[in-house]
Amino acid sequence: MNENVDHRVPVLIVGGSLVGLSTSLFLSRLGVRHLLVEKHAGTSTHPRGRGNNVRTMELFRTAGAESLIRDAASVLADNHGILQAASLTGDDQEWLFKEIDPGGGLARFSPSGWCLCSQNDLEPVLVDHARAQGSDLRFSAELLNFDQDTDGVTAVVKDRETGEHTTVRADYLVAADGPRSPIREQLRIGQTGPGDLFHNVSITFRSRDLAAVVGERRFIVCYLTNPDADGALLPVDNEERWVFHAPWKPDLGETLEDFTDERCAEHIRRAVGAPGLDVEITGKAPWHAAERVAERYGAGRVFLAGDSAHEMSPTGAFGSNTGIQDGHNLAWKLAAVVGGEAGPGLLETYEAERLPVARETSARASTRSQEHSHPGYAGTPGPVGGRKGGMLTVALGYRYVRGAVLGADPDLPVVPEGMDLRGEPGTRAPHLWVRRDGERLSTLDLYERSFVLLCDAAHTGWRAAAGRVAEKLGIRLDAYTLGAGPEADLVTENGADWAAAHGTGTDGAVLVRPDAFVAWRSPGAVPDAETVLRDALATLLHRA
Repeated sequence: MNENVDHRVPVLIVGGSLVGLSTSLFLSRLGVRHLLVEKHAGTSTHPRGRGNNVRTMELFRTAGAESLIRDAASVLADNHGILQAASLTGDDQEWLFKEIDPGGGLARFSPSGWCLCSQNDLEPVLVDHARAQGSDLRFSAELLNFDQDTDGVTAVVKDRETGEHTTVRADYLVAADGPRSPIREQLRIGQTGPGDLFHNVSITFRSRDLAAVVGERRFIVCYLTNPDADGALLPVDNEERWVFHAPWKPDLGETLEDFTDERCAEHIRRAVGAPGLDVEITGKAPWHAAERVAERYGAGRVFLAGDSAHEMSPTGAFGSNTGIQDGHNLAWKLAAVVGGEAGPGLLETYEAERLPVARETSARASTRSQEHSHPGYAGTPGPVGGRKGGMLTVALGYRYVRGAVLGADPDLPVVPEGMDLRGEPGTRAPHLWVRRDGERLSTLDLYERSFVLLCDAAHTGWRAAAGRVAEKLGIRLDAYTLGAGPEADLVTENGADWAAAHGTGTDGAVLVRPDAFVAWRSPGAVPDAETVLRDALATLLHRA
């Protein structure tokens, strides 16, 4: 297995769409050498997958890409609401919601916000930024086969332009190869869930006159409910480029060839309610909405991420966001194991943490499709499975009740009914604005490359203990004191009580993982802080 190897890397990523590219960026930020292969010649050219939720934007913020992405998304920066209408020219219209963040309440929880950036605009940003961080990205490179043993994975990759075959040896393989993942199939990992929900054809078109019909209504999407021509209208530039999702019924014998340019143009005119509308069809792409979650998130040294691990209804844009967050969760754990700071058992927590989140989120996405009467979706009428939690709670408030956390309550729901970010183990750490050497930053900006210990400026014993533990365990562990006075490493704004915000006393401490989730906390002082902290980290990192 180890003979005749052309290329050796700690990690091989298969799939260069949003999830694969994001995972590559996160690994590069952590200094993990890797190779990404993608069979297509370049990034997506179709405007889809546009909704990037607040948690995803927090990750891109930490990775130094948030401002780049917002620049790429600037044309849709003022588009916020979801409109439902019988047509755009009639009176039967209703905003399902008009603002993503009405009243600006999100600022209490995060330094970031939602961002509307289509996949065809986002992926080139990720490519450029990942390469600038050192990522090795190879397009037109197709995985032909792979095999794994106790020490690693051996893969054969074909250059689709030259036909050349390359044998790659990696310690670990990340499968970001889509919903019909050949890697998942080879691993014989089954899926659970209802399966296919509905089918659409995504139609890109140009119309110079549609902007006048839309007027000042700056929606993210408009669900048009004419029973003879329903569909979803999405702006690309608010001027002349648009996307329309038309229901497709292959189970009734309808084929893609039935969607001629003439039929599509007439369907759009009827849906919009403008019979004479100029419509120039520029592209068509089928897509399938489904609810499926893999029974396992990997096998041996191979891990699933993104659509290979879960498929979700597109309403709410949960699918790509969940996948990007998969990649982030896996990246810091791979970095810790590859770098020798953690034992391989840490990687087992990837499934323990992310699989329950995928199950809950995929169910919520289907519920959202029903609530919004998504064109083509014929879900069961009435309340859906008692699923609770609004979009922000699903996107940001989920928790890890098992995994690389200590002190989490395994009986708590993965997605709570409301936002509860108060420093409990297994939840995303609270956001507070602080100043460090005069620079304003969020506490979330501290978390990327190492575990971080927070303690009070009046109780520096924890910070001293952290320094000794880091040296004895041979790991990087950053420690900061917080307070309102100049003696603090991090000065809280407006006298904010950091300890209360994190659910601990001023003589306690909070240990936060590289992905900004609380790993452990002590509500107060302990007799031997060094031993307690060392034991906690050794357990979390699966150190013998």
